[in-house]
Amino acid sequence: MRRNLAARIGVWSAHHRKTAVLGWLLFVVLAAGIGGASGMVEMTNAENGAGDSARAEQILSDAGLSPRAGELVMVSSTKPDGWRTAAGELTAAIGRTGEVTDLAAPVPSKDGKEALITFGMKGDAATSADRVQPVLDAVAGVQEGRPDVTVRQFGEASAGKWLGDLLSEDFKKAEFTAVPLALGILLVAFGAVVAALLPVGLALTACMAAFGLLSLASHQLHLFQTTYSVMFLMGFAVGVDYCLFYLRRERDERAAGRDAETALRIAAATSGRSVLVSGLTVMVAMAGMFLSGLMLFKGFALATIIVVFIAMMGSVTVLPALLSWLGDRIDAGRVPLLNRRNKRDKKESGRIAGKLLRPVLAKPKFFAAASVLVLLVLAAPALGMKTESLGLEKQFGSDSALSVAYRHIKETFPGGPAPAQVVVEADNIEAPAVRKALAGFDQVTVHRAQNVAEIEVPLPGGEAGLTELREDRLPAAFDGTGARAYVTGEVAGSVDFNDQLKRGIVPVFLFITAVTFLLMLFCFRSYVIAVTSILLNLLSVAAAYGVMTAVFQHGWGASLIGSEGVGAIEAWMPLFVLVVLFGLSMDYHVFVVSRIREARSRGLSTPAAIDEGIRRTAGAVTGAAVIMVAVFSVFGTLSMQDMQQMGVGLAVAVLLDATIVRMVLLPSAMALLGERNWRTPRGLRRLPEPDHGEPQPEPARAAAPALHG
Repeated sequence: MRRNLAARIGVWSAHHRKTAVLGWLLFVVLAAGIGGASGMVEMTNAENGAGDSARAEQILSDAGLSPRAGELVMVSSTKPDGWRTAAGELTAAIGRTGEVTDLAAPVPSKDGKEALITFGMKGDAATSADRVQPVLDAVAGVQEGRPDVTVRQFGEASAGKWLGDLLSEDFKKAEFTAVPLALGILLVAFGAVVAALLPVGLALTACMAAFGLLSLASHQLHLFQTTYSVMFLMGFAVGVDYCLFYLRRERDERAAGRDAETALRIAAATSGRSVLVSGLTVMVAMAGMFLSGLMLFKGFALATIIVVFIAMMGSVTVLPALLSWLGDRIDAGRVPLLNRRNKRDKKESGRIAGKLLRPVLAKPKFFAAASVLVLLVLAAPALGMKTESLGLEKQFGSDSALSVAYRHIKETFPGGPAPAQVVVEADNIEAPAVRKALAGFDQVTVHRAQNVAEIEVPLPGGEAGLTELREDRLPAAFDGTGARAYVTGEVAGSVDFNDQLKRGIVPVFLFITAVTFLLMLFCFRSYVIAVTSILLNLLSVAAAYGVMTAVFQHGWGASLIGSEGVGAIEAWMPLFVLVVLFGLSMDYHVFVVSRIREARSRGLSTPAAIDEGIRRTAGAVTGAAVIMVAVFSVFGTLSMQDMQQMGVGLAVAVLLDATIVRMVLLPSAMALLGERNWRTPRGLRRLPEPDHGEPQPEPARAAAPALHG
């Protein structure tokens, strides 16, 4: 009988298990070792930006002018001028560190109760966080000795130090929480230690190899600092799910009385094929991020493509080899209570799914309308979604010392914490017209050798002030001088990044919808299933957007998860969530629809095929969804706002996708469509029929006993 690609790979691995397993281990060790030795290269500010702000950063970089990391220290007293002695001590202590430059005299506030000390860190701003600790110690020492005043510090270096420490702690927390959590869920699902360890072990080794390859790739495509966290989130969740689908089908076939070789071949031909299709769909969807025009998303795309590809290949190669070697020993380490419960749950999961499906299939119009209504209600808050590049003061929470310092400095000295930086480029920076234009600004630094000037401009009006600066003040000053002025800084960078995202999301969306349609069309030879896949995905994404907006923009229920509303969604989050969910939803969709098509190919009617397909996949889909929701939820508990938004958004979307969408909306929609589900476009009728059916048992081979261990 003709075998599909997944079946051929699985059978080869089962009969060459030593080669498959040792090859996998060698690949993981080499990739992790070489990549770890090479180190990761992070993107620069210019590479991470867009528009005029990125152009300004690039001009400074090309001129060899490393931007300094600015720092602000505010001293507050209850009495006017009560800060003077402490400010003098601070200035002296900061200067003695030898790490700072341009240390300015304290500037008093309007009421005279506060003073602001400004300075910059020596050396490259990108590495300033590594050198700021002596300055932090000096400031803390003065504060400890002067309880009569309050000292607050905020700046690029101090915030970078805080961020680096926090990311390190958060990543360890995610890793050490997600892994035991997934292991516990799998232990409950299979009731045996070995069966639970196998998916976790394969997912972790896939992530290790992916980390190494990504580090090597970062020397060509520089990465954002959270890319590794995103990779682990995706790789671990997808890796465990792929193994779970494969292993669950193999266990089901063994329970049905198949011999080890036949059960493994069936699992490879069915679940293995679903894993290949799902993995390919995820990777192609991720590739859409290359069209965003932003290096941040290119790095995310590369990271997720690498880890999904490795997890997918591990699931269809080394997993069947290990299953072949283990045989019935896969059930070793049985936990008596869990094992009995597991057997009972497997028998009852189909019954429960059948009971839930009965009314859905009996009244498909009602349940289709009701489920769509629920998803649209959840999606409604997304209509008012506001996005911005969240500053560090919003990332850490309003009660953190950094956020408190930022807020107080901004209120007392408007525009101080986030000034605009104007970079002026001219053929001759000393030309009279250019010098006259520069004289109209207060804080100007001229670099004569590079024909570049830097101007620092406070922005008390935020985005409104930026618009006025770009559209009115700078043109009035530099038009006709031959100089070119570009604005960068926190506010300008956020605005330019958002503008590029708005332009980039359209081609990305068109790409992933078109590719998803084509993949589903060729996989199932049905344009109806392809269109249904896209519509269901869009509903899941919209509902996720609505929940994210309600929780993190408006703060509805944010305290329940230890977070808070910050008035906006991280700028890169909507596009990232769109692409990831379009890919991940294929996990369940391909797995479930393949099983429905499998039953339909055996001659069952469409309603009967829907019933059987969903009942038989209910246990695996539930287990996979629980693991994904658990892993994503771990990221929802981390410290940074963008990680919380990503974790909660993805967890909610997967939960909705595996329950309302797959258990209610999908069967009701397919029941309404009936035989139209299987309509094949005329141009595809000549192609070979996809193999959805179960392979027929073949005569035993001489090598068959090897499959039992």
